[in-house]
Amino acid sequence: MNVPAAAIMPSPWVGMWSLAVAIYVACKWLTWSFARRSGVDRQRVAEYLLLWPGMDSDAFLNDRDGVVTPTLLEWLFAAAKTAVGVVLLYGVLPLISAERELLVGWIGMIGLIFVLHFGVFHLLSCWWRSYDIDAKPLMDWPILATSLGEFWGRRWNRAFRDLTFRYLFRPLTKRFGTTWGLMAGFLMSGLVHDAVISIPAGAGYGGPTLFFIVQGLGILIERSALGRQVGLGRGAVGWLFTVACLVLPVALLFHPPFVRNVIVPFLHAIGAT
Repeated sequence: MNVPAAAIMPSPWVGMWSLAVAIYVACKWLTWSFARRSGVDRQRVAEYLLLWPGMDSDAFLNDRDGVVTPTLLEWLFAAAKTAVGVVLLYGVLPLISAERELLVGWIGMIGLIFVLHFGVFHLLSCWWRSYDIDAKPLMDWPILATSLGEFWGRRWNRAFRDLTFRYLFRPLTKRFGTTWGLMAGFLMSGLVHDAVISIPAGAGYGGPTLFFIVQGLGILIERSALGRQVGLGRGAVGWLFTVACLVLPVALLFHPPFVRNVIVPFLHAIGAT
């Protein structure tokens, strides 16, 4: 009996999540293997590996003073961001024609980011900090960043920052110097994103890598003498430059084949469309 290839090949979104989870597990194991685990019980280790998406193993596994206990307002804010994502996915998307695939995909991606990165992950941070475990929120108001260095180094996805700074940027900078180490780090970040985004989509290869190269070049520009002279890296000028560097090339990162072939089918699979 002939079985159609579509019946045995996984959906592109399954491939995306499989690659993402595999890379995440490998990175999580890497941070744990180099962590200071003296006196840490097995339950805390299991909680770090399975119930916290952050990558700062030393902070989570070892008790520290000065952990900021979440307030009721912070709990409500995290819940509200989760709710915004749910509304976008299940309230807004059904109102949009399925033929407008790119619009559906982009709204869906924004909804997913609000649910996970801004919402659920923030709720998990509140949960662990309420037990005096140092699990800082992964997002720190990225919209307020006045430089690309600030955006990637402190405000966007602390887990990504902790991992890449310790195991990628810092070693590469020591080996190749600040400029080439920075660019090599962003190049490798781009290749990883290319694997997770372009391979499942079956197209758009090189787009995510180019996006991250642009980010590295943007940081070099804002740190240059001319960049500092015109006000890059601070204030309104720095904010506008940061937004431009992030928004204008974003279609390279989340290119149309990824949106159409991966995101839209995934939104359909979860009942959002």
